[in-house]
Amino acid sequence: MRDGHAYDAELPKGISRSRPLPDEKLGALWDSIVIEEETKKQLLSQAVLNFTLRGKVDRTVIPLHGVILLTGEPGTGKTSLARGLAHRTAMAFRGGRFKLLEVEPHSLTSSAMGKTQRAVSDLFSQAIAEAAMSGPTIVLLDEVETLAADRSKMSLEANPIDIHRATDAVLVQLDALAERFPDLLFVATSNFPDAVDSAFTSRCDLVLRVPLPDRTACGQILRDCLTGLGRTYPEIGRLASAPGFDRCAQECVGLDGRAIRKMVANALACRQEVAMDPAKVTLDDVLRAAQRAKVNRAGGKSK
Repeated sequence: MRDGHAYDAELPKGISRSRPLPDEKLGALWDSIVIEEETKKQLLSQAVLNFTLRGKVDRTVIPLHGVILLTGEPGTGKTSLARGLAHRTAMAFRGGRFKLLEVEPHSLTSSAMGKTQRAVSDLFSQAIAEAAMSGPTIVLLDEVETLAADRSKMSLEANPIDIHRATDAVLVQLDALAERFPDLLFVATSNFPDAVDSAFTSRCDLVLRVPLPDRTACGQILRDCLTGLGRTYPEIGRLASAPGFDRCAQECVGLDGRAIRKMVANALACRQEVAMDPAKVTLDDVLRAAQRAKVNRAGGKSK
């Protein structure tokens, strides 16, 4: 299991999951990521353009590769945003029978010379190409720096020749697939954009940084979390409109969305009596949990 999803033994190596689109569960992920609406609109419009323009305009005019790269700190929601984007794109083309493939990059790497390169080539030229032949396809490439590592920064350790060749294979296959399949879109994510090869980045039609939430977004995330808990514990839901909420939201600035939600879980574990009965949590508990989360985050970054 990974991210709560079961691996299908019949899927090709490197593909962790395949699902038809649209998928309302993925739509909920899109809604849960709190970023500027204009950013979401830009992202969705770029994805839609991939399926409306590429099959009609020669690549010598507009050299679209069908690749979007989402970057940003861990916890900002890049993977959820990518999955949600797949759903929203399919929704824009009702009846299009889209599908989403999720790539597990770590399953392709090998210490044996040449095996990583072959696995990458097989994934793109066979598994992904076969899926694209059957209809519009969106491919999630999480942690893309694993497959397209910056060759200029490789040391002479850890079998760099094979890693170098694996990156070469990714680039060659992206070019080949871009020529053959205009109804194919890759959505890649990276926590470390500086570790991604510049040749891969140059092939991206859009590179979009998903930022840490600002004060308003922190408030939205915190309120959503508290009101969600309120469906089970009504007392917690009322905290979202109680005096002191704004101070808690302000204290969350500097945390990512995932950290804010985990911080609320920490607040529910602040004392044994609250852990036994989460309804007893207070905004003071939430405030202290947010302060501790920021201290821990700063400490982690200083190492």
